[in-house]
Amino acid sequence: MKKYFICSLCHNGILGGGLIVDDNSVTYKTTKLTVAPEYRNLVLPLKEIRDITWKQSLFPVATFHMANGKEFRFLIFAKNHFIKHYQAVSND
Repeated sequence: MKKYFICSLCHNGILGGGLIVDDNSVTYKTTKLTVAPEYRNLVLPLKEIRDITWKQSLFPVATFHMANGKEFRFLIFAKNHFIKHYQAVSND
């Protein structure tokens, strides 16, 4: 089941968009033309997400640690709802 979350990608600034969490991946989408093409539809397959760590500043920031060593940071405004749904689809 797909769920949508308002978020911002933290990459060379704060880039507004949305996260889509489904049974296969977490996908960041934005229509902003100032965002590099590889980040406009960023797909993070669940099988490749090693773990997610959280930091709380003004807003909750999630860092997705990928199996290939890359990291992606997102401000996710519905943290508890996101965690609940992510755990349900990833079986964590």
